[in-house]
Amino acid sequence: MGVLTYLPLVLTLGLSPTTRAVGYQPMQPIPFSHAVHAGKLGIDCRYCHTTVETAAFAAIPPTQTCLNCHAAIRSESPQLELMRTSYREGTPVSWVKVHDLPDFVYFNHSAHVNKGVACQTCHGQINEMEEVRQDQPLSMAWCLECHRAPEDYLRPREQVTSMSWDALASTGKNQAALGTELAAEYHVPSQQFMTSCTTCHR
Repeated sequence: MGVLTYLPLVLTLGLSPTTRAVGYQPMQPIPFSHAVHAGKLGIDCRYCHTTVETAAFAAIPPTQTCLNCHAAIRSESPQLELMRTSYREGTPVSWVKVHDLPDFVYFNHSAHVNKGVACQTCHGQINEMEEVRQDQPLSMAWCLECHRAPEDYLRPREQVTSMSWDALASTGKNQAALGTELAAEYHVPSQQFMTSCTTCHR
């Protein structure tokens, strides 16, 4: 009886536009350009998202991180007034979350990054986005594509934040061959674990 009750709910939520919202691009309180910061300036993702290698959640940077540069660069810009107010008042900027998985899904950023899954795999060419948008469906079927064949997606850990890395050009090996080596080196779990319901639904 329980399965009959919950299966339609899970299917409805899993197929709903809110969990497959490719292109979702909410208006943010401050016009932060990833194309400028990650693209033109080449700032590493981890400078702002400091916890991606150590925690489940990729932290949104505090205002002080922005002011490390903007205390001197464009310090009087009207577009950054909200940031300056945030700092003066000690209140966070109310950024709108773009990649928002359902509550019944467990996702750990550090587990993926430390196994060689690139930011680009899930977030797309973030270095070309004026404002962040959802690039992939983030559906269960989409996640399982990678979980069933992780060798197709893995890269060296030191390249996870690179937006232009290419397996063949960088190593002389095709993605499948390199990915198979990295899966063994990084101790990527078995497919049985990777496709088990309890891996992501806890």
